[in-house]
This record gives sequence, C-alpha cells and structure tokens, in this order.
Amino acid sequence: MIQIEPAIDPLQMIEGLQSPRKRAILHIQTKALGVMTNELVRNGFEWILPVTLAKTTDPLWPDPGASIEKRVEFEIYGEKVRTMQSMIIQKLVLASLGPAKFFIISPNIRIETSKRASTGSHLYEFTQLETEISSGRMNDVFNTYERLIKAAATAVRDEVSELRTSELRIPDIPFDVRTRSELEARYGAEWIETASVKASNPFWVTDIPREFYDYQEETTGKWRNYDLFLPEGYGEVISGAEREYEYSKIVKKLERDGVKREDYEFLLKLAKDGKLKPSAGAGLGLERFLAYLCGSKHVAEVQPFPRIPGIVPPV
Repeated sequence: MIQIEPAIDPLQMIEGLQSPRKRAILHIQTKALGVMTNELVRNGFEWILPVTLAKTTDPLWPDPGASIEKRVEFEIYGEKVRTMQSMIIQKLVLASLGPAKFFIISPNIRIETSKRASTGSHLYEFTQLETEISSGRMNDVFNTYERLIKAAATAVRDEVSELRTSELRIPDIPFDVRTRSELEARYGAEWIETASVKASNPFWVTDIPREFYDYQEETTGKWRNYDLFLPEGYGEVISGAEREYEYSKIVKKLERDGVKREDYEFLLKLAKDGKLKPSAGAGLGLERFLAYLCGSKHVAEVQPFPRIPGIVPPV
C-alpha cells in the first residue's frame, strides 16, 4: 500500500462524508459489492449472515504477518467469548454441516499495533468477503475470486477515473501463481512490498507457513494455501487455503504451534467423528480492495467511520 503521512485525522475524514470524493467512493463501494454478491449468488453460493462474538475464533498464530496488540475477550452468560478475528472456524463447520458453497460479508476486529497507523493498509475493524467451498480445491477458489475482481473492476472503471492518479487497469485472468520461496529468492526478505510494487496485474502466492487449519502436505511440508496480491503497491488483499480435516493432523499441528486444543473442541469433535469435510476458501479484505479500485492512499478513506490503529474516533 502507498505510504501516507503519519498525521491522520479520522474526525476530518468523518466530516468529509459530504465531499464529492467521499460520496463517489461510497457509490463505487455499493456498485462493486452489488456486482460481486450477484456473481456469487448466480454461481450457486448461499449468502450467510455473520457472527461477531464466539467462544472460538481464528488464533492468527503462527502467522508471520499478524501484529495483534490485544485480543478482545469478555464474559457473557457465564462464558468467555471473543470478538471475531475471522470466521474461519465457523466456515469449516458450516462447510461440513451446511451448504456446499457459501459467502459471508464478515466484520473482523483485530487490534493492530498503533505502529501500523501509517502503513495505509491496516485497520482495527475491517470487513471480509468470505467464501468456502465444500470439497473445493485451490483452483476453485482462484477462479471464483478472479471473476469477482475482474467483474467489479470492469463495473466501476469509468466511475473511478477522476479519483485515481493512474488508470484502473482491468486485470487479465487467470492470474499468475508464484511460490513464496520463488519470490523470496528473487526479491529477498522484503518480497511482499517489492513484488506488489513491481506487478502490473494481481498475482497469487502459495506455500506460506501459517495456522493449523491450512492444509499442509506431511511428506513434503508444503502448504496448499495462498494469498492474492494487488499491483501498484496495494499488497495482499486475499488470504485462503485448502483446509485440514483429519483429526490426527489437526491435533499434531495445534500441539506444534502451542495453540490450546480446548479452544477448538467442537471442530475437533467433528474431525474425530469423521464429519469434518475437506474444503477450500478465502477472505477478501473489502476495504483494501475498494481502496485499490478508488486509488485511495489509506484504506480508512473507504470507511464512513475510520478505524485506524491507535486512534479512537468520537463516533
């Protein structure tokens, strides 16, 4: 993402709701979301409502990209619950017991360190367009999101022309697929920023060491997971994977990573009973994607009420 000046005033952003630019961004958001959700429904996906409080949520560990300062937990009805960091656990359960494929517009709360206020790409409240496909594979997810991204960009291209400093390029599909090790060898430790800046089209990156629910081949150690990176320096916008479903593998990875088994009792019971189905899915960060479409310098610009790390606005 393009770096912005450290001094950020969310109050000024809120007061700017009446500005032509802000109104245009909100209109484009409506159009892009309409196109993407209609495309998903047309292709047989069920639209599921989100949850925001649960006993179980994404551990975000051991994800090298995570920088959570605080995990929000409190008690209701005598039980400890957490705010949703992502609906990954709920998606695995639903893909096993519910519809064959579905999507969710899911709010997430991740209390990022305030040092990330000026990256331009981080928020402590954001929204993901989540999908999951029961018995799906990596290419099923690639095809789904590539169509969504191209359709949204095509629908808003003319309307964003006055908002961007450069033309919005309609992406070519299918997107290139690269491995993490390939990019590290080419660009070094800073491959994430460098590869995105140099790209002219979105690209997938696979084989990224991550949380226990991403599928990992036991013989080779390779991960069947993936992130999508946008060009122009806008960086990672989608994270997803094929999923682990075998009880023994899940338990082994939980123990390896130091993640508490008791936090995932229901998921483990499904796996132990042979009811956890293989699936594949991903989540697209809507604010990051909309910022890319509109040429925004900070993802908070597309939020009516900005949630910038380290800053608590009045509303």
